[in-house]
Amino acid sequence: EVQLVESGGGLVQAGGSLRLSCAASGISIDDYAMTWFRQAPGKEREGVSCIPSGEGSTWYDDSVKGRFTISRDSALNTVYLQMNSLKPEDTAVYYCGASFTYGSGVAVTTPNGMDYWGKGTLVTVSS
Repeated sequence: EVQLVESGGGLVQAGGSLRLSCAASGISIDDYAMTWFRQAPGKEREGVSCIPSGEGSTWYDDSVKGRFTISRDSALNTVYLQMNSLKPEDTAVYYCGASFTYGSGVAVTTPNGMDYWGKGTLVTVSS
């Protein structure tokens, strides 16, 4: 079965950093666009960052540009989200998603484009 397992969430002070991990099994992340989403209480799930399956450019939501970095370790079949300069408005459950159907090189940034989901990891940023 396909599994995406997020880890690395926690409670941090504003200005701090966290690194989230998404460990995949049952698929090779090299064949999928891998996207981080987040969902805050009372809000819809929104795309944060995507690394495409091929040679396409990484994508970041404007709210995290310059602060977050997405990366992929093919050997470990794991995607990371390095989050720096965290703000209280970054508080959310962060989800890892994988998309195959849109093809190589495509950044997939909307929830309905995902084929697989992790269960999420909670990030809380205090002020």
